[in-house]
Amino acid sequence: MVEMHRIFKKQIIGFIILLIVCAIGWGFTSYHALFAGLALGALCGLFNFWNLIRRMESFDRKTRQGQKVKSLGTLIRYGSALLAAAVALTWSEYFNVASTVVGLMIPYILLFVDRIIVHLKN
Repeated sequence: MVEMHRIFKKQIIGFIILLIVCAIGWGFTSYHALFAGLALGALCGLFNFWNLIRRMESFDRKTRQGQKVKSLGTLIRYGSALLAAAVALTWSEYFNVASTVVGLMIPYILLFVDRIIVHLKN
């Protein structure tokens, strides 16, 4: 689980950089909805990734103690993604739906790139 915390810290750094890029893009371009949707999706994606790590720790702890594990929180992650899409659809003049969906995948893309870099270093 220490490895997961290290990966999550890298995710936070990448997320902060992405938010800075989104803020600059939102402030200095005419693509306000695109950058706002990307930030909204990335925020929900980061929440989903954090929730997955939290549930994995709980899963690991309970299996070591021999307890039964209910779920890894898939329904909560689906609900979060659905909420982000609903917000983007409801206020489509402020959020771009396609960029919100792309933003939901940002943490997993960052994770994939991180794993490739770690693999190439070793």
